[in-house]
Amino acid sequence: MKNKITLKQINTLAIPALFAGIAEPLLSIADTAFVGHMDVLPKESLAAVGLVGVFLSMIVWILGQTRSAISTITSQYLGANKLDEIKDLPAQSIFLLIFISFGIVVLSYPFASSIFRLYNASDVLLELSVKYFRIRIFGLPFTLFTFAIFGIFRGLQNTFYPMIIAITGALLNVALDYILIFGFYDIPPLNIQGAAYASVFAQFTMALLAVIFLYKKTEIKLKLQFPFNKEMKNLVFMILNLFIRTIALNAALYFGSSFATKYGDDSIAAYTISINIWFFFAFVIDGYAGAGNILSGRLFGAKAYEQLKILGKRLFVYGISIGSLLAILAFVFYYPIGKLFIEDSTVLQKFYDVFWIVLIMQPINGIAFIFDGIFKGLGYMRYLRNTLLISTFLGFLPCLLIADYFGLELYGIWIAFTVWMILRAGILLIKFKKSFA
Repeated sequence: MKNKITLKQINTLAIPALFAGIAEPLLSIADTAFVGHMDVLPKESLAAVGLVGVFLSMIVWILGQTRSAISTITSQYLGANKLDEIKDLPAQSIFLLIFISFGIVVLSYPFASSIFRLYNASDVLLELSVKYFRIRIFGLPFTLFTFAIFGIFRGLQNTFYPMIIAITGALLNVALDYILIFGFYDIPPLNIQGAAYASVFAQFTMALLAVIFLYKKTEIKLKLQFPFNKEMKNLVFMILNLFIRTIALNAALYFGSSFATKYGDDSIAAYTISINIWFFFAFVIDGYAGAGNILSGRLFGAKAYEQLKILGKRLFVYGISIGSLLAILAFVFYYPIGKLFIEDSTVLQKFYDVFWIVLIMQPINGIAFIFDGIFKGLGYMRYLRNTLLISTFLGFLPCLLIADYFGLELYGIWIAFTVWMILRAGILLIKFKKSFA
């Protein structure tokens, strides 16, 4: 049966996508782990990396939705055996994305201080955040460019080359972090600025490798042609819906960071560790979500709805299983995990007090991320948008404000995130069952 989906097919796509996905949060985790062990202002530097990481993630996730849109359209045209009709679309969308990203660099660089004051940063924390950001921001165009090419590979049902590119970038970043943060032979220690330089160089390397693999392994070339492809309008509407969705998503992340900063340097440092681990786990699960994105798009394009329903059921089980496994492993290494990032006993205690909440929500995260990927493959971007708006503004924010009123601090932030994920998972699951029962 042509469109039958097997476990082997899912794993062939999901496992490389998993490794490709975790490479991105590893850039921030590596920076976080190394700066937390510096001799100079480790706690404040850790907090600064966390704030900048949240802000840059917001931009990357908003503009990086091009990857999902390209992947969706490519997958559906591949399923319908009409791939030749959209060969000029990737180049058009990527050049538009890069133009926007350079505009963000130019606009945000001079206003760095104002940006991080919005996160309640001040004094030393503000100074370090600005220093780190004014270097890291130059990696943004490279990251978005790489993500867009990853979208092309995903649409072509190939996650192997993105995995190679991402792992290379992550390993390079770790090596450069050690050399540039602490110094090596004649290279003086650059501290938090060294972490920023390491990330930018790794991002540049990944972008270069992405171009090489695209030209060597596919028939798609980044040659800008006009007029615009007929699917450009559909792509733009997908991106706009995902843009609104990602604003809602990042509203939750912004308020989480802002409230944690309000509770003091120890709290924001502990929150930085926990949110980076949460991101890491999310990208692990995203490997199977990516497989759902790729395969659901192809099946939807081929109108193989029965196989699509089977795919959803299988990935539902995988999502819960992976989330549970991550939680169990983290519980086993509960205390060593914290010490990987910092030695400060006060920060560690605050981290340990709430880390268990991060872990028990992982099976719920598994469901939410899996169906998020499936819905992107189907092109149901409007529904994804509405799900995030409801979850953020009717779930997360009211819960956070109530928790803050009762003085729950970090407990309240993570309880709000748990409510957020329950709503995201529940709404998508109900919609899928109604659509493909």
